[in-house]
Amino acid sequence: MVKTVVVTGGSGMLGGNLTRSLAAAGLRVRSLDLRPPMEPVPGVEHLTADIRDAGRVRAALTGADAVVHTAAALPSYPEDEIRSIIVDGTRTVLRAAQDTGLERAVHISSTAVYGLPDVVPTTEDHPRRPVDAYSRAKSGAEEVAEEFRARGLCVPILRPKTFLGPGRMGLFAMLFEWAEEGRNFPVLGRGDVRIQMFSVDDLVDAVATALTAPAERADDTFNLAAAEFGTLREDFQAVLDAAGHGKRVVSVPATPAVVTLELLSRLRLSPVYGRLIHKLRADSYVSTDKVREVLGWSPRHSNRDAILSTYRWWRTSQATARATASTGRTSTGRTSREPWKQGALSLAKAFF
Repeated sequence: MVKTVVVTGGSGMLGGNLTRSLAAAGLRVRSLDLRPPMEPVPGVEHLTADIRDAGRVRAALTGADAVVHTAAALPSYPEDEIRSIIVDGTRTVLRAAQDTGLERAVHISSTAVYGLPDVVPTTEDHPRRPVDAYSRAKSGAEEVAEEFRARGLCVPILRPKTFLGPGRMGLFAMLFEWAEEGRNFPVLGRGDVRIQMFSVDDLVDAVATALTAPAERADDTFNLAAAEFGTLREDFQAVLDAAGHGKRVVSVPATPAVVTLELLSRLRLSPVYGRLIHKLRADSYVSTDKVREVLGWSPRHSNRDAILSTYRWWRTSQATARATASTGRTSTGRTSREPWKQGALSLAKAFF
């Protein structure tokens, strides 16, 4: 029975939500992260360490029953750093989990391992076809997880779609900022592609299920995503409507926009990276039949629920953000809890 859980990346957006939820459920929780938490959770033991530091990771896991490995690098990191953190870090965590006798290690992966699949809904048996440094590293980390699974460690691998909720900034902050300022917002082409997202509340709930489900069922790989989702245009328009300025999602010609975004990305003048550019041009959604049938778990929130709850949180957090800015602290773009710098894209505001 799981009573003590270690959460790697516990200071991140997912890790923070997860530590709060597990602690509220009565579990003993240790958070392990390179950065101290922005908001320490009462009752949670916060440890500071790099997940590639084998000695400190082993010490953090000693005496625990399970670990949830959420720590990772963002696609914006340098390629060698992405692989080191995601692949080497996963090996360090899982080796420590095995050596210290943990019951199971829940590994948070990503649907990015599929690359840019042309089959939707994409199922778990679709081959891993990474297309960039981030998806290659996520695929490599899954291979590591499968190695330890073969050695007898129970390793549920969870593949969530892009998840949203309180604490999520990243590129979504650009949509929220433009909406709040009363601007239209651009989409590539008609914006009629169906892009599935996921609520962080549902992800936290799925992790809890993976921690408590019988090992013979949990020791598998599962897609996680919203069951209800529409088009990108519909989801973005919901945010503009909530802002209350009467603004609209505006189509921009896809081909020249893609060429421009790719050039800006290569010049490091835009945070919109290559895989995301192309993912936004085609339907992107996965099947969640397996997790429902094997673990009996289903999501509660739609795409729209997830993006609007995140926008509401973002709105109420702006006073805090302004206070932080007044102290001289600036966004580094190193975590999904920070708004990524818009770079040259901020100049496009003049046209919308």
